Amino acid sequence: MATAQISKPSRWDVPFGNMTDEDVDRLLSISPFSQIDEDAFPPSLPLRGILKNDTRILRYQDGDIVVREGDYGNSAFFILSGTATVVLNSLPKTWLGHKPPERKSFFSALAQLWSNPKGPEVRNPLKYKKQKEVAHREQEEESGDAVRVYLQDIPHILSNYNHVSMDTGQFFGELAALSRTPRSATVFAQGNAEMLEIRWQGLRDIRQRATQIKEHIDRIYRERGLLSELRENPIFQHLDKEKLQQVADQTSFETFGQFDWFGSYKKLVTKSAAERLKDEPMIAEEGNYTNGLVVIRNGFTRVSQAFGSGHRTSSYLGRGQTYGLEEIVYNWKNSSQIPLRYSLRAVGYVDVLIIPTAVMENLVFPNMPQEQLALLTQPIESQSRRAVSLSQMKQSREAIGSDFLEFLVEHRYINGTAAMLIDQDRCVRCDDCVRACAAAHDNNPRFLRHGRTYGNYMVANACMHCVDPVCMIGCPTGAIHREPKGQVVINDNTCIGCATCANSCPYNNIRMVQIQSEDQEWILDHEERPVIKATKCDLCIDQLGGPACQRACPHDALKRIDLFDKRSLAKWMNRR
Repeated sequence: MATAQISKPSRWDVPFGNMTDEDVDRLLSISPFSQIDEDAFPPSLPLRGILKNDTRILRYQDGDIVVREGDYGNSAFFILSGTATVVLNSLPKTWLGHKPPERKSFFSALAQLWSNPKGPEVRNPLKYKKQKEVAHREQEEESGDAVRVYLQDIPHILSNYNHVSMDTGQFFGELAALSRTPRSATVFAQGNAEMLEIRWQGLRDIRQRATQIKEHIDRIYRERGLLSELRENPIFQHLDKEKLQQVADQTSFETFGQFDWFGSYKKLVTKSAAERLKDEPMIAEEGNYTNGLVVIRNGFTRVSQAFGSGHRTSSYLGRGQTYGLEEIVYNWKNSSQIPLRYSLRAVGYVDVLIIPTAVMENLVFPNMPQEQLALLTQPIESQSRRAVSLSQMKQSREAIGSDFLEFLVEHRYINGTAAMLIDQDRCVRCDDCVRACAAAHDNNPRFLRHGRTYGNYMVANACMHCVDPVCMIGCPTGAIHREPKGQVVINDNTCIGCATCANSCPYNNIRMVQIQSEDQEWILDHEERPVIKATKCDLCIDQLGGPACQRACPHDALKRIDLFDKRSLAKWMNRR
């Protein structure tokens, strides 16, 4: 067979927008970009290349929503002209395109047994009437077609909600972009505005080489988030305000791995275990001496130990948990020093805090209550879920099984807060779970009873309501969003069928379906194509009693479970 050579894909093969050389020249004439030293960037990653390929200029009309509270994003914004308004209070959910809160009564839930439509994906056309408070418009952008949600009653918002204005030359959204945390506020354009959107890769690279940008982002983070994060951690709760500030001043934050890990996930899982391990960036390596306490801010990490010629997964850590604490305490109290006993790797994308060892020894440990300090010096389970000890790792591995831990980490199932786990030894294939799901969703089941298996356990194709819901990135109307209790749901009224969420989901748990009435199909106005909507499991958010699939299983074979909660997982797996 003949062979052909192709170039290796690179990040700039598909630019973020359609920036011209003139656009880049304009940016480089504006502060702070004009103050950046271009010589600090390597020839393979020039500043002009970053600005041309990792940014785009967007124009907004009055009331256009730029970012909405609760959304996940992968970009930051810089105001080139005009004004952006930040709403400090939470706006009503319906104004942002989100699903209004609703819950079925006992009688309406019971009526589902006989009143559901017979056809697939039947909708009532009356519910798609435009909402009074919010609408969306399509417009041509330099980067392609754009759908914008805009607020229609701006005077009402400005008079009834606390807000602040940002003018030309200000950044916003940078913290959420770098750490993939939910947007903390809704921002909309007040009047016509022009903004530079910078995707996270470009922002990261500029931050690494431009001192003033790094100092700006670090200062904003220290002012807005770092103190509260440290204060919430049991390790630092005993410190007074002054000492906590000293810890914060010397804390650094770093990122590891690929922010868009979901894009390469399907290729990654086809590789061997050794190859997958090589693709996970090393944060700290077994055998080295720790230079600081690692606190996981976002994402997941693999804790592993050398075993034979490879490594064996001992545990996995997520938001708020720490690595290296026991070694630091032991070395502080003893003249003999021990190295790190485990390696820590990034699984996907990880955002961490690093608190220098000297800070722990001089500020934290001397002021820590003796009872708490004694717990940290013993190889026993700490009272704090955030402090991981050797015994915790052994208990997790023994209760769940090292190979099953590997399975959960390799396939990123640790991302799921409500994964559907099926014990196939107990499952008799009665399909009561599927019928119960269909009854709760107008005769349309929202999951498939198949998926990847390990031994007798299957992780079914049902939305896992992830900690890191990448499906929420890029939804133009806010239709897919997270509820206060963590459920990721889709507002059928504002979904425009763009399939952004379905294409982003690493687990293929979102489906695009054609909707219809009881007696006719629908097509879009002025277009000869059917109306498509995104659907998925919503954890029966409007049902009494929670997920119908779990309640309907007669053999306790199905569980909606947080796969990061190793205790609950082990308890269910080892039940009698």
